[in-house]
Amino acid sequence: MKSKYVLVSALFFGLSSHQLFGQEEPQEFEEISVTGAKKNKFKEDSSFVVGKLPLKDLENPQVYNSIPKELIKEQNVTDFNQALKNATGVTRLWESTGRGGDGAEYYSMRGFSVQPLMVNGLPSVSNGVIDPANVESIQVIKGPSGTLFGSPNISYGGLINVTTKQPYDRDGGAFSYTMGNYGLNRITLDLNESYNEKAAVRLNGAFTNQNSFQDAGFNKSYYLAPSFKFKPTEKMTVLINSEFNFTEGANAPMIFLTRNSPLAYQSMDLFEQNYRNSYTSNDLTMSNQTFGVQGQVFYEINDHWTSQTAVSSSIAETDGYYQYLWDLNDGENFIRYMSKRNGQTQTTDIQQNFIGNFDIGSMKNKMVVGVDYYRQEVLNSSTGWVGNGIVNLRTQEDSGRLTAMAADSLLVGSFEGQTSAVNEIASTYISNVTEILPQLSIMLSARIDQFMSQTDAWTAEGATDQLAVSPKFGIVYQPVKDKVALFANYMNGFTNVAPAQVADADGSNVRMKNFDPEQANQYEAGVKTDIWKNKLALTASYYNITVSNKLMQDPENVNNQIQGGEVVSQGVELSLVASPIRGMNIVAGFSHNDAEVTEDNPDNGYLGFRPEESGPAQMANFYVSYVLPTTKLRGLGIGFGGNIASEHHTLNREVSGTFTLPAYQIFNASLMYRVRRFDATLRINNLFNDKYYSGWSTINPQQLRGVSLKIGYRF
Repeated sequence: MKSKYVLVSALFFGLSSHQLFGQEEPQEFEEISVTGAKKNKFKEDSSFVVGKLPLKDLENPQVYNSIPKELIKEQNVTDFNQALKNATGVTRLWESTGRGGDGAEYYSMRGFSVQPLMVNGLPSVSNGVIDPANVESIQVIKGPSGTLFGSPNISYGGLINVTTKQPYDRDGGAFSYTMGNYGLNRITLDLNESYNEKAAVRLNGAFTNQNSFQDAGFNKSYYLAPSFKFKPTEKMTVLINSEFNFTEGANAPMIFLTRNSPLAYQSMDLFEQNYRNSYTSNDLTMSNQTFGVQGQVFYEINDHWTSQTAVSSSIAETDGYYQYLWDLNDGENFIRYMSKRNGQTQTTDIQQNFIGNFDIGSMKNKMVVGVDYYRQEVLNSSTGWVGNGIVNLRTQEDSGRLTAMAADSLLVGSFEGQTSAVNEIASTYISNVTEILPQLSIMLSARIDQFMSQTDAWTAEGATDQLAVSPKFGIVYQPVKDKVALFANYMNGFTNVAPAQVADADGSNVRMKNFDPEQANQYEAGVKTDIWKNKLALTASYYNITVSNKLMQDPENVNNQIQGGEVVSQGVELSLVASPIRGMNIVAGFSHNDAEVTEDNPDNGYLGFRPEESGPAQMANFYVSYVLPTTKLRGLGIGFGGNIASEHHTLNREVSGTFTLPAYQIFNASLMYRVRRFDATLRINNLFNDKYYSGWSTINPQQLRGVSLKIGYRF
């Protein structure tokens, strides 16, 4: 019965049992698979999360990149940012700050900032870094996806979803130990136990400790992810996933350039001289605790409809010192601002989806109808901000007091007070893909969101309600069935705009003003291929995203805000996943983005400028690996890859001018060997030890050469 259930599920959802349940050794299923052995191990042909429907890549009018666990494992990925370097047009702007509310890493995609806050297609808050130990795959879904995913945890450029490992139907597991420079020590454990055909339990865990490449700083984390699969009846499957993550670290304060006056710096020279200086100590730590649990119930109502009921809850806590360096704009001095942050973010999401697969006459339809309730509460009881010394980059003088005891003495009497904010969203949505002809299909989708927000700034009677409607349209034509697809889409995204306090020009008539949601509209067209016996998958597209209804200062009233700002982001993307010969696999991508503020109050200083969150205009990524498939050295392989980016205007506004981070070319290499149950991987990141930077009005030095050796055992 187990094999029958897996095959029926695979046919219904368009997925293999490996994709449904996260089977650790997919090769065992491939032996009985109808399609035979996998020809391109770095390609995921379908992802249920992307469209909330069982659509293959060529059937989906939306663009996405998948990063499977085979690629993550082969590259010996020890942090989430390393994995995302394989996604086309994605770059990190900020490392995790750990602070409450938005402490996760920030990335740029299609000209807009985004944080990785989706797990298994459901919201999951984090103030820290995602541990890759429980990652089955990562989906980088491009464009404003408000129609299917709402607005709280996505951006106009797209969203980042993590698909976690799930229990599978046999006993097994894996263990690995990784050592490296900068004090890297990492242990991972993966245990699965199948009790019978109806139940299985899996536990993934990791411990990581690593120092910074700079003169101070470290990160230590403990991670556990228990998951459970239960099949009480032939038609019902219950999946429960949970994650516990505790991290503690001392992070270098980000260097912020002045925003309100002309810049005193014209080059990177002074910052390069201080590349290894952290301006912190290992006594000033930040701790983050994250807990998340998800429950999903799939029930096969009949041959045409399946019910998916999902509940997700997550809590992220922040406790520790957050600091940053602020430019005093004299060409050498920065003041260190510090606060002891203490806060908690709680989220709850409840979804009910009905997924259909039915015919109307000769036309085949795939449909999802769903309702969604999302609630987020942010609590804060942090100290205020105090100055803790002046840092002179030219002379290296630092008058700060960099111990926890000294910092506490400076913060005595400083308190922001107890504050809270609650956001609630009730939604309903529908998406239908109709196969008009065997080679032609159309997607029609729509979503309605009702927002309700409340903070300590106003009473429940003054809380704001907003209504947003989000449509989506897509068309796919396959001139060569299952090989070449031409596609186009119109997609919408939106953001709830919080009320603001305004007044008349003379300062009278102070009041709270409500606003309409921001709206983003994308038009995109391109081609997807899966040719050469499924060995070459290529996606090429052009997109145009216009964001309207942005807040701006009223040109006629300094005390008022109006809506009318606009940003346009357009570009091209090329993504390639190929396996040209047996044993060789290639992942590559190229992106070009033009983004500009096209409507704004000129006094704000952004009109005509590229937004600072947009990242480099041109980016490229590639990774090539070859593993010997035969001979006595079977299992021995090498890998080589890199990331290339053009210069990036980290600060770009009229009042301050433009400060540019230089272009970079960073290369990586791997040597791996797998024999029977053992495997070993030697990985070198930043092979040539180059200095390079990221930033978002900041200057953030990135890690120098990193060398790691992983030894693993499977059982």
